[in-house]
Amino acid sequence: MTRLLQAMAGADRGGAEAFFERLAPALQRAGIEQHVLIRANPRRAQMLREAGVVVTELPFGGLLDVRTHLGFRKAVAEFKPNIVLTWMNRASRFCPRGDFVRVGRLGGYYDLKYYRGADHLIGNTPDIVDWIAAQGWPEDRVHYVPNFVTETKAKAVSRKTFSTPEAAPLILALGRLHPNKAFDVLIKALASVPEAYLWLAGEGPLRAELETLAARAGVVSRVRFLGWREDVASLFGAADIFVCPSRHEPLGNVVIEAWAQGLPVVAAASEGPSQLIEDGIDGMLVPIEDSAAMACAINRLIEDRLVAAHVGAAGRQAYEEQFTEAAVVARYVEFFERVRR
Repeated sequence: MTRLLQAMAGADRGGAEAFFERLAPALQRAGIEQHVLIRANPRRAQMLREAGVVVTELPFGGLLDVRTHLGFRKAVAEFKPNIVLTWMNRASRFCPRGDFVRVGRLGGYYDLKYYRGADHLIGNTPDIVDWIAAQGWPEDRVHYVPNFVTETKAKAVSRKTFSTPEAAPLILALGRLHPNKAFDVLIKALASVPEAYLWLAGEGPLRAELETLAARAGVVSRVRFLGWREDVASLFGAADIFVCPSRHEPLGNVVIEAWAQGLPVVAAASEGPSQLIEDGIDGMLVPIEDSAAMACAINRLIEDRLVAAHVGAAGRQAYEEQFTEAAVVARYVEFFERVRR
């Protein structure tokens, strides 16, 4: 039987962190015996414990963090895992040697020096797997296992909440207000989508700059900066189109989230979305940094409701076939069984 020790030293918010918070309870429901080590985080610890997961909080600090080294070793000695799964660089750096199969999980193009002691690596996109192998990692010890998103249906947020006309086409975008997310490109595109409103849910260092850009582009009256939101399903329920304009997006969890809700997607052809989306079938791909092409794709979905419906339905089908909790957890369980033998 699999005895899984997981270690996650990530921040309070982030794509990998959010997926960890979905995967650990899902594995618990699937009957995997597990113990998780996390960087001290009362919210995350409470959520995991309420799902029945045994949690130990550790500092996961710098190189001289003796407490985490000792705490990690103690957890290994007491829990006696046969697999240790570490998330990202910091947790992997603290993992001790032991009588277990060591697995590193990568959600990006990380420095592989942190994984030298690993027996196997997981990449959550085919491109990350190919990149790891290209660095010299043995191909039979790197594995593709995708993320899943939870299908959460919720009552749509009233458009009145954010002063948005009921009849206006509504675009939704999610993410940290950071240069990689390219919300500047989306705001510029909005200038050529004259009837549409944009709800931008997220926070970050570029907020003031993006607000200024919206004013300069003449669209400030149609852009709503929502900040971080916990009611994402309700936002999806209110929207007509989801847009992922990212310059860099290793996976594109947000695309899968939109697919789960049946929303048509427009995305820049960055790493993750370009691997997920079949252009014109289950989404619309446009060149990175091309606001004119983005506006053209959005306008097509607004003007042709039949195309929008087909694209949304095909995205939903892709989600059901590959990215549900059941499908991905089954792949993890099979992987654990195979590598521990």
